[in-house]
Amino acid sequence: MNTEDSAQAAESPRLSRRMRLQYEPAQTRWVLLYPEGMVQLNDSAAEILRRCDGSKPVSTIIDELETLFSVQGIAPQVRSLIEEGTKRGWLD
Repeated sequence: MNTEDSAQAAESPRLSRRMRLQYEPAQTRWVLLYPEGMVQLNDSAAEILRRCDGSKPVSTIIDELETLFSVQGIAPQVRSLIEEGTKRGWLD
């Protein structure tokens, strides 16, 4: 991923085409599936990644989550997960 792609992912992140986010009833949690395996997500990570569809800027994702959870000041945690997800190839 070049610098321009990284900047775009940071602005309006999108789940990688190689990944599939789905709820696993047997595990009672959201998981991120990819050809080599699976990542089990905690509830907050799943809520963040569910919103990474390439159409929403990070600021909108943060606003939605703050409203959903009735909290303020979660921007650093949201940005951190998006940054980590980009590094791990979860997000394009």
